[in-house]
Amino acid sequence: MPTIRHPKDFFAGLLFAALGAAAIVISTGYTLGTAAHMGPGYFPRMLGILLVVIGVVLSVRALRLRGESLPAWRWRPTVVVLGSVVLFGAIVTPLGLVLSTLALIVLSSAASAEFRPREAVISSILLAAVVVGVFVFGLHLQLPIWPGTK
Repeated sequence: MPTIRHPKDFFAGLLFAALGAAAIVISTGYTLGTAAHMGPGYFPRMLGILLVVIGVVLSVRALRLRGESLPAWRWRPTVVVLGSVVLFGAIVTPLGLVLSTLALIVLSSAASAEFRPREAVISSILLAAVVVGVFVFGLHLQLPIWPGTK
């Protein structure tokens, strides 16, 4: 059995292949169509196939090339980022898109050891403006911008 010489690439390849396989399995319930007349299952299935191919190539390549080992798992950043996303989903309707985006960016930035509050606030203000522009004005999603607005 070959040894894994580049664990990062190997496990990234496995993840790509697993996501691709899931896309293929999920898309089997939709009609495929042809390249000229694509059905709703065409894009997810082709994307799934590409992900599987990329994943296999990456994993096989990881058996031949030497790379660094995986770092130790750090739970704090994982919990902080996932908690920030869950909090965003919980507060976006009552507090509006701007305030919930500010909270999401600042709190998830705190997961990094290089966290700087001033930079996080500036980034969150800029990203909140982009989010409102894209999702409310560009895509016309029915999300409140501020608390109490519709």
